[in-house]
Amino acid sequence: MAPIKVTLISGRSIGQGRGKELGKFSNEYFQSVAICELSSDDMSSLGVGEGGNVKVTTAYGEVVVKAYTSKQSIPKSVAFIPYGPWANRVTDPHTHGSGMPSLKGIEAEVSPALDKEVPNLETLIKSSYGR
Repeated sequence: MAPIKVTLISGRSIGQGRGKELGKFSNEYFQSVAICELSSDDMSSLGVGEGGNVKVTTAYGEVVVKAYTSKQSIPKSVAFIPYGPWANRVTDPHTHGSGMPSLKGIEAEVSPALDKEVPNLETLIKSSYGR
């Protein structure tokens, strides 16, 4: 299937908050933040089933995450990735003096990535920082 153009937003989620309390290297944290929520229309357009891997690409980078139909009312052509290291790979790192990067309204492309793995946190850190 062809990639789709979306507006990427990031923010807090209940799952992200619970997972963070258990530790950023916990499986619960991984399962709650290494995800991309999309509308059911966008999931159909991508031809990806629940929990299928997708690649999210922006001007700032790319990351492979699991795709899920949003339980919230999310409009078509909007993608949501909870705050965390996976979202950080595709959001603008510049804070423009505010101390907080812009995490909303980012132009992105989402494409099926069924042949790629979602990196765990250790792999993500090593690929980002070489440590």
